[in-house]
Amino acid sequence: MRVGMLTIYSVPIAVYCAKLRIMLRHKQIPFQQLLPPGGYGSEAYRAIVPSGNLPAMVHDGFMLADSEAIAEYLDDAFPQVPMLPQSVKLRAKAREFSRFHDTRLEPAVRAIYPQVAYATRDADAVNSGGALISKHLSSLALLLSANPLDTGTLWLGDCGFAVTLAWIKSFEATIGLPVIWPAIVTAYDARLRQFDVVAKELDDYHPAMKAYLEKAKPS
Repeated sequence: MRVGMLTIYSVPIAVYCAKLRIMLRHKQIPFQQLLPPGGYGSEAYRAIVPSGNLPAMVHDGFMLADSEAIAEYLDDAFPQVPMLPQSVKLRAKAREFSRFHDTRLEPAVRAIYPQVAYATRDADAVNSGGALISKHLSSLALLLSANPLDTGTLWLGDCGFAVTLAWIKSFEATIGLPVIWPAIVTAYDARLRQFDVVAKELDDYHPAMKAYLEKAKPS
C-alpha cells in the first residue's frame, strides 16, 4: 500500500498517542500530527472522529480511532517492518501482552494522575495505587519470563509499556509512589530504551510530562 496522506490527531500528554508515534516511526511511515480541532471532545473534532477518541488516524480519507485498532491496521497496511509475529499463536501472545498493558497496567497508572496535585493529594490513594501497580508489575514479570517472542525486536505491544513505565518512575520521584520493581521488568524497561525510536519519543515526550508534574510542587 502506498503511504499517501496519513494524519494522526493527538495531544502531547496522552500515553496512547505516544504509543502510536513510536510505532509509526519504527515502521518508517511518514505522518503529520494535528491537535483535535476545537479541543478534545469538541463538536468540531467529533465531526471528524465520532467517538471523540485520541489518538485517531485519517489515511487517504479512511478514519480510524483507538490506538490498538490503528496499530493493527498500520501493521497490515505497511508490512515492510512487521510489528506482529507471523504465526497465529505468536500473534495471539503478542496481542495478549499488548492488552495487558491497555487493560491492566496503564489504567492503574492513569488512576494516579489525580494524586499529583500537592494540594489535593490523598496519601492512602497513593499507597493503594502503588500496591496495585506493583501487583501488575509482578504479573508483567511472569509474562516476560514466559515470553516466546524475539526480545531483539520491537513489537506492537512494547510501544505502550515504554511510556507507561516512564510515568511510573516519574510518579515515584515526584509524589513518592511506592512501587516494587521486579528485576526482569527493570531490564525490560532498559531494553526498550535502547531502541532509537523509543528514546526519541521519550525525549520529545518529557516536556509534556514535566509540565504535568509541576502540579506536584507545593504552591
